[in-house]
Amino acid sequence: MRQIVLDTETTGLDPGAGHRVIEIGCVELVNRRVTGRRFHRYLNPDREIDEGALAVHGLSRADLEREPRFAEIAEELLEFIAGAELIIHNASFDVAFLDAELARLPGEPGTVMARCSVLDSLGLAREMHPGQRNSLDALCKRYDVDNSRRELHGALLDAQLLAEVYLAMTGGQGALELGQAASARSGTVETRSGLRLKRPGMPLKVVAATPQERDAHEAFLDLIAKRANGECLWRATETDAPLDARALGPTK
Repeated sequence: MRQIVLDTETTGLDPGAGHRVIEIGCVELVNRRVTGRRFHRYLNPDREIDEGALAVHGLSRADLEREPRFAEIAEELLEFIAGAELIIHNASFDVAFLDAELARLPGEPGTVMARCSVLDSLGLAREMHPGQRNSLDALCKRYDVDNSRRELHGALLDAQLLAEVYLAMTGGQGALELGQAASARSGTVETRSGLRLKRPGMPLKVVAATPQERDAHEAFLDLIAKRANGECLWRATETDAPLDARALGPTK
């Protein structure tokens, strides 16, 4: 399953009043793994930026004068998100702005929903945590996602944070790999996106089989092989070297 975590920054709050998208950040997930692929562009809005919006993201019109316009990056963006499920926090806001940008392109106006399905992570959070604050900052705190770099809003940073929050909120962070076991035991995991998740120290408990249990296991495999004309799939797929439990970490 391919998902794209997406966020935008804008010149104001109302696309109907002519406000524009000035930054787009996307992070790709495939089968609940952060792949490292991303899409990030700053955009020239050809208009002033509201003071309230400037206070949120810190991007001025002068900062964006030399950036491309939406029409110049639209095809690349649409190719990146095509067929994916978009995960967006407060999706109606970002989708309305993107649809307004698409409507400005020549030809038949398109919409985001015509190309992708959309999951609103804010709506999901409200279902899971009714009556609680469910802003991205609040969710980062609730799920121990380190957002200390988020002094101002930024589309790519917010998409990265939302990816970590979404994975934690829907079943735990999905970027943890076996090679990260040592850092996980120490309480901190660095994911592929470069963000760090702070977790309480939880030593991995490994319970090794006793000699009696191993003998019983081998006897059971012998019985299977006997009834299957000498073939036992479990035994055929076992490695020659037994697993050394000590390599997996402490057994507290």
